[in-house]
Parts: sequence; C-alpha cells; structure tokens
Amino acid sequence: MSTKLAVAGPLCGLALLTCAGNPMSIPLPLEGAGTLHLASVASGFASPVFLATPPGDTARLFVVEQTGLIQIVQHGVRLGSPFMDITDRVASGGERGLLSVAFHPNYAANGFFYVNYTDLNGDTRVERYSVSVADSNLADTATHKLILFVRQPYSNHNGGLVMFGPDGMLYIGMGDGGSGGDPENRAQHPDSLLGKLLRIDVDRGDPYAIPPNNPFATSGGAPEIWAIGLRNPWRFAFDPPSGLLYIADVGQNTWEEVDVELASQGGLNYGWRIMEGAHCSNPDPCQLAGLVLPRVEYTRNDGCAVIGGFVYRGTRSPSLVGEYFFADLCGGWLRSFTVAGGNVSTRTLWTPDVSPGTPLSFGEDANGELYVLSSGGTVYRIAQ
Repeated sequence: MSTKLAVAGPLCGLALLTCAGNPMSIPLPLEGAGTLHLASVASGFASPVFLATPPGDTARLFVVEQTGLIQIVQHGVRLGSPFMDITDRVASGGERGLLSVAFHPNYAANGFFYVNYTDLNGDTRVERYSVSVADSNLADTATHKLILFVRQPYSNHNGGLVMFGPDGMLYIGMGDGGSGGDPENRAQHPDSLLGKLLRIDVDRGDPYAIPPNNPFATSGGAPEIWAIGLRNPWRFAFDPPSGLLYIADVGQNTWEEVDVELASQGGLNYGWRIMEGAHCSNPDPCQLAGLVLPRVEYTRNDGCAVIGGFVYRGTRSPSLVGEYFFADLCGGWLRSFTVAGGNVSTRTLWTPDVSPGTPLSFGEDANGELYVLSSGGTVYRIAQ
C-alpha cells in the first residue's frame, strides 16, 4: 500500500513550504513495517465507538455503543446488563449517536462521568451522570445534568469526544456543523462553538466555569474555545509524558491529517476551511499566516476518514512505548508514528496477525494499554 505523508517542520508548525502557491513537501522518515498482535478481548458489540476506564480501575473496560448503551467488560468477561442505557434519548445512525464517555478524575469519590451524544433533534448534548450508589456496575440515569448544548445545523461532522486533560479540564471536540466546505465558515468564526476544541472547568461554576487562560476567556470569541479551525475532530488524545496533544481531523475530499502540538498551548488555529491538511482549500487567495498545519497527512488514495488513537504508554509491550496509533475507516490499516524534538522521527505500517475488520475507534485503559474497536463488534487489545 502506498502512502503520501508530510510532516510539520519546527517553525510555526508548517508541514509545507509554499512557492507561488505550490506546496513543496518536507520529507518524512521512511515508513517501516511491523507485525502487531491483536488479542480479542470481547465481542458482540453493536457499533462500538469508544472505550474508556475510570482512573485506577484495572478490572473493567467501559465500551460505548453508538445506539446509546455503555457495556462493561470485567476481568475479560462482558457483563449481561449494560452500565447505562439512554437509547430513548439518542439519535443514532451515520455520524450521530452516543459517541464517547469520560470519567471524572475523582470518579472513585464523586461517581461522576460525562457523555457526548446527539439527541433526538440531532443536536449535541454533553451531560453528566452519576454511578448508582447501590451498584458500581450501573449508572443512575435519573441523575443526568446538562452541561453543554450545541445546536447542529446538519447531520454530519458532530465531533463527539469528551476527555479530561492532564490539567483536569474537560475537553470537547466539535465538528464544523456539517454539510460540505463549512458553508458558513463556522470553524474560523470565534463566536461559534462548531469546528473547535472546547475546554471547560466542570469542578467550578454551574454547570461549568471558564478556565481563565482560555484564549477568549474575557473577550474576542466564545470563552469555551481552546482551539479553532477544525473540520471534524472525531478523536484526539493527550500524552502527558511528552506534554503533547494529538488531534486526528477528518478531511473533506483529498487530505486526512493528524495535528500534534503542545497541550498547554491554547488559541491555535488548525486551518480549516482555509486549508485541508497542509494544502490551500478555500478561500482564495490562501493566507498561511497564523495557521498551524499538520504533522502528518495522507491522501484519499490511502483512505477516507482518519481515526485517531493514543500514544502507547502501557507496560505489556515495551517496544511500542511512544508510538501514536491511528487508523482509517476505509483504508482499514493500522499505522503509528513517534515524535522526538518536535518532529516525526519514525513511522510504521503494521500488519496485524488477525483481520480486525473496519476500525471505528480506539480506547485506552487505566494501565495505558490500547484497544482497537471494530465494526464487526469486537474489541481487540494491541500487543507485540
């Protein structure tokens, strides 16, 4: 399989230089090959789109199903009853549904967890729930509290990930609202929550407070915004040891991209709709000033929608430590790359020892082990 990748250089995050409007690629390290063991953990899930665990919980995996269920795998056995069922509140299908779960850093004490889903009107809701006092394997759905509501103008590009960062803030990935080409330029508009990475403090305020170091905390745009210029950040990930944030942003017609920047740096503009990947898109003329372009990109010859994963920080496979794993919905492949000194240092195309089918998402457990979730309903653990 051929691949066309470009990497951002050390200055301004630029993946390409420009000459009279024509891009010139900066070479990447050659792509190596490796064999990957995928250990089947559990199967029989319906459209598993995310996997997470409460902090410190080494016995259980929580698997999010798009239809509105969260299932538990405990000590390798899938439990007979779901942890949560909100199917009656969720519009599921296409890019809509129950899309992720995030457990509060202090979940062991407060029992709070957060979900991102599209409601019956197709709008985005981030809600907080509590675990049942009587049963730690059961959510109390009567405790639901609306944290954030975002109206969706179209049925696609919902983003969908909620995740706590190393700073304890809740981050929310929002797509540009859908259709094609971001027709109202929402991703670049600072007053819109669409096409953004949001950052809120759920431990203060009701339902949340604005972190004072958010770029528009006091003026100039929506105060929830942490970064702008995203098309559809289906998945993003923090890597605390390196201090980096990885955002896999789904492209439109030509380019898929992975952005890698310091997690502590707010106010970055990742370029959409001015750029698709590291290439001028719309409008014309293309102005690069102030834009942060991807560290890695690939063309639609190699897939159709990038699926971001995590940096491996587990202990079972020491040779994989530091590898950021990602996949593609149509390409079906698994790839990884490493970052050193702000640049991509190695990249690998992996050959799994079993065929996982179409990858839908990744997950990470409390020990830093990584998982691949397939459209066939099976959850696999990555190993070597």
